[in-house]
Amino acid sequence: MPEELVGKITHIFGKINVAVIKLVGPLKKGDKIKVKGKGIEFEQIVQSMQIEHKNIDLAKKGQEIGLKLDQPAHEGCEVYRIIEK
Repeated sequence: MPEELVGKITHIFGKINVAVIKLVGPLKKGDKIKVKGKGIEFEQIVQSMQIEHKNIDLAKKGQEIGLKLDQPAHEGCEVYRIIEK
């Protein structure tokens, strides 16, 4: 399936498995994403996003969001939105 780069992980809160992502494209709750990095690749559905500790359903290009991850990742991993037909 086609993928579109939507952001890059700039920070990880390891104990709670939350990534700070700098967006280069829009992302919304319910989107299917793929996280890719050195030795890491997994897919998940966006279930929880926050900006400044407030839950949001839609994030725009240029924003920094907190995203709960299903699996561990590291800074520098890229986040892709999977485009389902």
